[in-house]
Amino acid sequence: MKSYESVAALEALVGEVVGSSDWVLIDQNRINTFAEATGDQQWIHVDPERAAKGPFGKPIAHGFLTLSLLPTFMTNAFEVRNVKMGVNYGMNKVRFVQPVPVDSRLRGHFKLESWEPLDGNGAQVTYEMTVEIEGVAKPACVAQTILRVFG
Repeated sequence: MKSYESVAALEALVGEVVGSSDWVLIDQNRINTFAEATGDQQWIHVDPERAAKGPFGKPIAHGFLTLSLLPTFMTNAFEVRNVKMGVNYGMNKVRFVQPVPVDSRLRGHFKLESWEPLDGNGAQVTYEMTVEIEGVAKPACVAQTILRVFG
């Protein structure tokens, strides 16, 4: 995991990948738990028998499950020390490029796209998060996420 001393230290890294996460397994239990939490019980996600006869030959993860892993990916990809608080500000672009078959492994890569100073010793930072599927050329998801971080 990469480590940065402060929010201010990120400013010089605009345009660079600041971290890549560990792999995360997307098994049927994780998919079912997400379906239960969100109420999205579509068969292509939660019915392995029916999904086996569907277009992907097995269940696939919800796109929003992949996106919801952003905090998991980020917290084990890099750390910014001396931060008192960070909050999600929003997202701009989100694309689900490739379906995620059950039992795939994913990891996130974070490219710092912009850094803007904020009052109170903070910065608004925008990352491009690319979610890689192990062994697959196309990413599962590409999203632009915006955080406000204060030191």
